[in-house]
Amino acid sequence: MKSPKENALDRYLLSLLTPGTDSHTLATMLIADAEIEALQDYANSVSIKRLNYNDHGPVHMRQVAINSVKMLNLLKQAGIKTSLQEEESGSYEDSVCAILLASFLHDLGMSVARTDHEMTGLVIARPIMERMLSQLVKDDLARKVAIISIASEAVLGHMANRKVHSLEAGLLLVADGCDMEKGRARIPMSIKTHAKTGDIHKYSSNSIERVTITKGDKLPILIDVEMSSDVGFFQIEEVLLTKISMSPAKSYVQVHAGVIGKERKVYL
Repeated sequence: MKSPKENALDRYLLSLLTPGTDSHTLATMLIADAEIEALQDYANSVSIKRLNYNDHGPVHMRQVAINSVKMLNLLKQAGIKTSLQEEESGSYEDSVCAILLASFLHDLGMSVARTDHEMTGLVIARPIMERMLSQLVKDDLARKVAIISIASEAVLGHMANRKVHSLEAGLLLVADGCDMEKGRARIPMSIKTHAKTGDIHKYSSNSIERVTITKGDKLPILIDVEMSSDVGFFQIEEVLLTKISMSPAKSYVQVHAGVIGKERKVYL
């Protein structure tokens, strides 16, 4: 059974998409799919219970989808075309569909293991992408290939350890890095364990109070981060900025961050 948080995120995601469009239809399919939900739940079990990492399950993947769609919309408002549009291989809607698939499926490899989970995850995700798009785009093979190819690149590249080249995959990188509010570390923080590798992620995430994605004053996207203590700068400097530096969307993103009540640092 879905949590109240998942249901709230589902409603919010759908509110960002126009009813009747392919992206809205695909989001509805992704939200309702039992196999995806089961894989996300088990990936989270491995991440939290076995490895003592942050949330890598259904809430995280929905939040990444929301972040991705927000940023795509901001770029559209600024008149910036996606890679599929620029290369005349697809439409804006196709780009949204690709990034929705990647957002919902990018961490499925955590259901197996942390190491190379982006590669394991793609093996798991490809049949699901095929199944979803066979329903959505039916006989348009070229369109299906383009969407799946972009989504696959985004899944493979989301750890920032291999270069991605499409704007869509680059946005998934940034959207993934933006999911660092304290709720993501709530469960692992509540589990008493001996100190181990990876603890800095849960402690730094637990200090992040709020992340907002809005229109920037100089660039199309402004990411603003509020934190309760300086340990949160680990998330900014070691996770988010690392992902942004590897992203083709870097030139469109501003980052401001700081401890509540203190002056913000301007990173980009």
